[in-house]
Amino acid sequence: MRDVLDTAVCGTCGVTLHPGYRLRGGALRCLRHAITYRIVLRRSLITALIVGTILTTINQGDRILDGDVSTGVFVKIALTYCVPFCVSTSGALGASRRSPERAM
Repeated sequence: MRDVLDTAVCGTCGVTLHPGYRLRGGALRCLRHAITYRIVLRRSLITALIVGTILTTINQGDRILDGDVSTGVFVKIALTYCVPFCVSTSGALGASRRSPERAM
């Protein structure tokens, strides 16, 4: 049984997994392919769009309405969208992470 667990591989690229991520569809994936998995990516982008827009409106709305938008404000807005994207992706990967003992 241990030999089977040691040979768990990514369903996309075939790299050996220690551990892997079991996403919808059941195939194990490596970190790179789990992050770029269409369902995870789509959900993270939607979350970033909704939460980022709300946070941008709360934090930078007055500057945007006044037309006082500098390069620094654009950087803050970009980071405001990056944070919920990263949190959503991290949550999805954490929920799908499988240790080698649970991978099969």
